[in-house]
Amino acid sequence: MKQGKKYVDSVKLIDSTKAYDSSEALDLVCQTAKAKFDETVELHVRLGVDSRHADQQVRGAVVLPNGTGKTVRTLVFAKGEKIQAAIDAGSDFVADDDTVKKINDGWMDFDVVIATPDMMGVVGRLGKVLGPKGLMPSPKAGTVTMDVTKAVNEIKAGKVEYRLDKTNIIHCPIGKVSFGAEKLTENLNTLLGAVVKAKPAAAKGQYIRSCVVASTMGPGVKVNTAKF
Repeated sequence: MKQGKKYVDSVKLIDSTKAYDSSEALDLVCQTAKAKFDETVELHVRLGVDSRHADQQVRGAVVLPNGTGKTVRTLVFAKGEKIQAAIDAGSDFVADDDTVKKINDGWMDFDVVIATPDMMGVVGRLGKVLGPKGLMPSPKAGTVTMDVTKAVNEIKAGKVEYRLDKTNIIHCPIGKVSFGAEKLTENLNTLLGAVVKAKPAAAKGQYIRSCVVASTMGPGVKVNTAKF
C-alpha cells in the first residue's frame, strides 16, 4: 500500500529498531502527527498471556490523570433513588421502560453503559447487541455498581477500560496530541501501571512482550517498558 507524503516524512524521524523511553516516544508521536484534526494517541501492548484461558484474562479500568480529551456519553440503568443519583451526577441518559426496545431497534447514542446489580437482569437481555460492541457493564470495569454517582464521575473524568483482544493485545486511548508529551506520559504511566498490577497469577515468562504508541494517522513508536 502506498503511504502518503506526510506519513513517509514522519517515519524518517523514527528509528524502527529502537525502543524509546516513554516520554521520548510520546514526544515523537506528537511531532509526527500531521493530520488537520486533533489526533487521538493510542497505546498498544502485547502481553505474554493466552486470552483463551479464563485464568489469564487481563481486564480492568483506570482513571487517567489528564483524561482522554473525549466527551463520553453515559447511559445508566438503575431503580429508585439511584435514578436521581445518576441524573444529579450528570449522566447523559437514564434508562426507562422503553430503553431496551430502543437499543434493540438500533439506538446507540451512548459510549458507556452503567448498571446497578439489580438491573443486570434487564441489561442482560441486551447482551447480543451490547456485547459485540464492548458495551456490556462489568464489575471489573466498575460499570456494575450501586455507586452510580462515582461511576459516572470517574467516566466523565477520563476513566478508560482495558482488555485483551483475541491476539493478546490491549488497545487503549491515552489522550489527544494536543495534550503534549508530558500529560500523555502521565496517562501512559498510569495505564501501564494498572496493566502490570492486573498480571494474572497464571501468566508465565515475560509479561509485557512489546509496547507501541501511535497517533490516529501517524506511525507507531516502540516504547521501552523495562521500568514497568
